[in-house]
Amino acid sequence: MSCAAVLGAAQAASTAPLLRVRLLGMARRTMATSPLCVPPPQGLLRPLAVPERLLLGPGPSNVPPRILAAGSQQLLGHMHPEVLQVMDEIKAGIQYAFQTQNRLTLAISGTGHCAMEAALLNLLEHGDTALVAVNGIWGQRAADITRRLGANVHELLKPPGEYFTLWDIEEGLAWYKPSVFFITHGESSTGVLQPLEGLGELCHRHGCLLLVDAVASLGGAPIFMDQQEIDVLYSGSQKVLNTPPGSAPISFSEGAREKMLRRKTKPLSFYLDMGWLGNYWGCDGEPRRYHHTAPINSFFSLREGLAMLAELGLESSWERHRANCAKLCQGLRDLGLELFVKEEVRLPTVTTVRVPEGYNWKDIVAFLMDNHAIEIAGGLGPSVGQVLRIGLMGCNSTSSNVDRVLSALRDALRCCQRSRL
Repeated sequence: MSCAAVLGAAQAASTAPLLRVRLLGMARRTMATSPLCVPPPQGLLRPLAVPERLLLGPGPSNVPPRILAAGSQQLLGHMHPEVLQVMDEIKAGIQYAFQTQNRLTLAISGTGHCAMEAALLNLLEHGDTALVAVNGIWGQRAADITRRLGANVHELLKPPGEYFTLWDIEEGLAWYKPSVFFITHGESSTGVLQPLEGLGELCHRHGCLLLVDAVASLGGAPIFMDQQEIDVLYSGSQKVLNTPPGSAPISFSEGAREKMLRRKTKPLSFYLDMGWLGNYWGCDGEPRRYHHTAPINSFFSLREGLAMLAELGLESSWERHRANCAKLCQGLRDLGLELFVKEEVRLPTVTTVRVPEGYNWKDIVAFLMDNHAIEIAGGLGPSVGQVLRIGLMGCNSTSSNVDRVLSALRDALRCCQRSRL
């Protein structure tokens, strides 16, 4: 677009008269003395405005003031001793949350998706065989990433809302003989909490490493990495930990670490190379070397999220999520709604309820946002169009929030009558 056209666009802009005059003057002066022909974006000349909303979807969760304050601290250098001390405290917090003593424990500078990719690309080489349990979108994503790595991928399939038995998994392990088995503990797209008891021992009996996604379940449902013989476990910061998205706890067992040391080729990603990351996080006993400029303020926030979990205690956190999920489920039934997952494998952090017959799920979600400033979500991946998803995670998992979302849903079911199909 020519400078003349840009100037014309500025003249046609629907801004306040005084601001428009100033912008036009600035644009003319700039174009007369500079080769620049793109004016400053009008949106960036206005103050940032962020609305207050209660985030009761599958994530992210609202961030408590204490964690917001931690994230707003002044920056320090990523190799400063104070930052390295914070990283050590994060490692200890992850070990507590995961219930592990693994030395290769750290936080990826990225979201849960990034941790998923880091786990897979460090464990697998071209031509390796992987078995992926798929009963929702996270199994689908893991299979996609694994194929991109050039591994031989096989899938165990279950319909959305169902889980895998040890018998299902043993059949797959015996038939495909994978070196890595991936499964999702908290399948937030469908609301299933996958039982893990006996699974690690079963995988090891078949010469296979167990990789578990706990992004939606960590802190909200019991998980015991060492006791359950999980080889790689990862999570995310924005769910129960109530920390802004952007850092992802992850831990590797000695068996997983040894497999990575036996690699014939380097991991395909330098940024996610666990050898470099483990050194930067002080996991290998060697002097720490620069790898990347870490998101320092994200680490400050994650440290506080883990501190709050430690102060509350894992068992108290698990009970809080169990009790509030039970109250929500009873309230949903009282509204005449049908829960999507049976009680014994229901994820306590993200509850799925069938879209009531005749309603458009988009209308219900929009009504809660527009009229109650509450976010809930529709389905994702294989559950699209089938369910509504309600999240109660960390500080958002309270009895008062249950009452609030049930009241809003009652209002939506009454006021969205005209949207019946």
